[in-house]
Amino acid sequence: MAATDAVQSILTIALMIGTGYFLSYKKWFDRNASELFSRLILYVSLPVFMFWNILNTLSKENLVSSGRGLIIPLAGMILSYGIAVILAKLLKMEPERRGIFQAMFVFSNTVFIGLPVNLALFGDESVPLVLLYYIANTTLFWTIGIYSIRRSSREKAKTISVAETLRKIFSPPLMGFLVAIVFIVSEIRPPEFVMDTARYIGSMTTPLSMIFIGIIIYSIGPGKIRLSTDVTVLLIGRFLFCPLLVLGLSYYFSAPQLMTRVFVMEASMPVMAQSTIVAQAYEGDCEYAAVGFSVSTLVSMFVIPLYGILLSMI
Repeated sequence: MAATDAVQSILTIALMIGTGYFLSYKKWFDRNASELFSRLILYVSLPVFMFWNILNTLSKENLVSSGRGLIIPLAGMILSYGIAVILAKLLKMEPERRGIFQAMFVFSNTVFIGLPVNLALFGDESVPLVLLYYIANTTLFWTIGIYSIRRSSREKAKTISVAETLRKIFSPPLMGFLVAIVFIVSEIRPPEFVMDTARYIGSMTTPLSMIFIGIIIYSIGPGKIRLSTDVTVLLIGRFLFCPLLVLGLSYYFSAPQLMTRVFVMEASMPVMAQSTIVAQAYEGDCEYAAVGFSVSTLVSMFVIPLYGILLSMI
């Protein structure tokens, strides 16, 4: 049953992506529409979603008590990032793809796929641990991840000042996350009408992101979605190297059994959808990012049930 639920969460994503693809085929959307979607997600719905989600899923007690467990996902992602940088050089990747490859190699889809998958496999007790991994994944993606993607964009020839770098790092989604943390630490609860508004606007994030991916996939054509060497290495990193690294770190730091299972499962999720959104927003190779996301999501339909079975034996 757990494996079936895991696969169904993947099929949900496939249907939403298919909607964007079909509507592009029907000429409802074009590349201009994709730019509008990326801006709407990056600057409006996603920051608000971060604010609402964190305030509704974390408490001050959980935030403080979970601090020690953060070292495992943080260490795993930082080490993975170093490996991804080396691999990008060994593969002699085009400069405009290196940063995107690094981000896709390291960061996973922790919430929309990761949360329902862990709920299906490990129950409600897994939710705080999913959120712990999500905090690490989100913080590093919107700092080193977004910096890497931007370095690979068409803006790379420009001299990047410290002030401009900080402005890009402290992106709207990260600011939404940080503002929520301030509210939690200060034990301040926004008025209900503010939270309701944030919930309604934030709920657009996932469907808009998936429809955006469908638009991009249609624009590049299915014939270009093929397993090149770098995409194959990306899949090995996403579904084998990263989970094994997190597993090793969990044993090294003597993590509890459930924490080990949840963290390994989170590390084996497909590519983070926002990689494509950010690549589009910063004029990077969003088509390459869309291919990485799409292929990894397809492969995850087979990998997730397998990991669910293997982790139940740990």
